[in-house]
Amino acid sequence: MDEKFITFTIGKQKNIALIAHDGKKQELIQWCAQNQEILQGHFLCGTGTTARLVAEKTGLPVKGYNSGPLGGDQQIGAKIVEGNINFVIFFSDPLEAQPHDPDVKALLRIAQVYDIPIANNKATADFLIHSTLMNQEYNHKVINFKQKIIDRANDKSELIQ
Repeated sequence: MDEKFITFTIGKQKNIALIAHDGKKQELIQWCAQNQEILQGHFLCGTGTTARLVAEKTGLPVKGYNSGPLGGDQQIGAKIVEGNINFVIFFSDPLEAQPHDPDVKALLRIAQVYDIPIANNKATADFLIHSTLMNQEYNHKVINFKQKIIDRANDKSELIQ
């Protein structure tokens, strides 16, 4: 048994987080409306205003968390760690400075660590949502962080002796 990795399964029904910076909210709303038929088969959540606007404008049910600057990005990151979000659509605005940029970077990092699909623009979101993997389970190996910590602790204790 390979203890260095564990297998995570992204189910047939994805848990998708929808996030957009202010300058990209309308683009995300339009994208959700265009892909409503696909999205309605999945569980949707999102940060503050984005979740509310997507729900109001498309009729899709979207569970809302706090807005990004008030901790919503960190809430989404925590849900990724818990295994409750396994797909992120984040329309970020590269031309506008964000006051909560460290939170955004932390969210992107945790999505990378847990090897979940993340789209940060429309083209990538289109490729992901129209992939054949959207309609099936997907198993992927992720570093076994608990084992890695145990191994590091053992390595350090051997150095001390």
